[in-house]
Amino acid sequence: MSVFTKFKLLPEVAQFLANGPIPGFVGGKNYPATGGALIPTIDPGSGEKIGDIHDMTAADVAGAVDTANRAFPAWAELSQKDRGAILLKLADAVEARKAVIAQIESLEAGKIEAQAQGDVRNFVDTLRYFVKLAEGVQTRTKLDIAGHEAWTHKAPWGACGFIFPWNFPFLLIGWGISPALASGNTVVIKPAEDTSLSAIYLARLAKEVGVPDGVINVVTGRGQTAGAALSANPKIKRMSFTGSPEVGQLVAESCGRNLVPVKLELGGKGAAVVFDDVDVNAVADKLVGAITFHTGQVCCDATRWFVHSKIYDQFIDRCKQTLDKVKIGHPLDPTSQMGPVVNPKQRARVLGYQEKGQATGAQCIYGGGAATVQGCDGNYVKPALLTGPLDNVAAREEIFGPVAFVAKFETEDQAIAMANDTEYGLANSVWTADHARAARVAEAMVAGNSWINAHNVFAHGVPYGGVKKSGLGGGVLSPEVLMDYYRSTSVVRPI
Repeated sequence: MSVFTKFKLLPEVAQFLANGPIPGFVGGKNYPATGGALIPTIDPGSGEKIGDIHDMTAADVAGAVDTANRAFPAWAELSQKDRGAILLKLADAVEARKAVIAQIESLEAGKIEAQAQGDVRNFVDTLRYFVKLAEGVQTRTKLDIAGHEAWTHKAPWGACGFIFPWNFPFLLIGWGISPALASGNTVVIKPAEDTSLSAIYLARLAKEVGVPDGVINVVTGRGQTAGAALSANPKIKRMSFTGSPEVGQLVAESCGRNLVPVKLELGGKGAAVVFDDVDVNAVADKLVGAITFHTGQVCCDATRWFVHSKIYDQFIDRCKQTLDKVKIGHPLDPTSQMGPVVNPKQRARVLGYQEKGQATGAQCIYGGGAATVQGCDGNYVKPALLTGPLDNVAAREEIFGPVAFVAKFETEDQAIAMANDTEYGLANSVWTADHARAARVAEAMVAGNSWINAHNVFAHGVPYGGVKKSGLGGGVLSPEVLMDYYRSTSVVRPI
């Protein structure tokens, strides 16, 4: 049975998908690929094609960048009040269409529909946060320099490029473009080829509510062509990439050749350090929830669990009990708790890491392997818990699926050393009733983010970014990020 008949699609979603191949959106109008090539968009939950997007060339991307640069002066010259009013209209419109956007994202990303609605809500909150923050920016700051009249002047950069991944398409667009737009820049968005539809819907909605043409542009296509063309374009004034460290290095190389500032938000292999003074059942349930949320396709997830030896057995038993209750199903099924991974390639990656890990000494103590969902030929996998030597490939490399590697520790220093023994540095958590110990461990773990008695916490105003292989060039969600999207000029007059 087709997903279109098995699950009730909203009329707006059905209409959006029914209009044939869906082009990009540039300069306030549809923007098809000049070569006419298409890429199918597949529902990860059923394996059914839900539409086609256009596969753009480097020339198509260059045209979009030129459009964004032409639109920049008028957008930048608007008062902060007028620009903010337009962006708040967009936030209101997204909020009003939350159910529509969430269903589109659920279909193309395989995300549980209720979780997708949360992502849309986060986009709205993020855009409103940066609009308000930008209202307080002083573009001229006087400097007290003897013998000189001096000040700094801040202005937006111009056209900014953004490449987003497939795991949180709409939420990450909000995190990326909100500070850029609020500070007066224009944007060119290149979403992942698996998940381009919500970005196109956003661009059309922006046109509808009065965002000037060319301010928000969406190009579609493959990373190695359209994405590479965007990051290599010398007319981009700032670049932002979210995705794997391997591709992030290529983006950084391209930007480096043009001396374009680049922001990289990359992968992770986060640790959760669980001491013996916690509520074992509660912590186990929360960490199970972390690795099964969006089927573990979360870069900042806790996928290495270091548990004090005194509670290890109890902790593992509770995790198994909780995992047994997780219902795997199609993301539009309201009873589903965990959906599919995004595509067959990702499914093969998750299963392959389980196989490689076990072949090199890891032990699977729960689950693992492919999962089946009746009536749905999708990309489903079972959650898994592995244990064994910490030099195992499954303990070292990012799997990006519902898989955790667990190990025992005895002392605080040992736990910190285990957490820091990784090439990644995105996000870790410490779980303990001892607040002083929590603070010590949180500060000692080498990562951009340390959470206490929680994991995956994103508060507007708190910087979020990575170190080592997990990031470069600053983070997101904070006042510092807004200031990244202003260039500074020093003005000096000797007196």
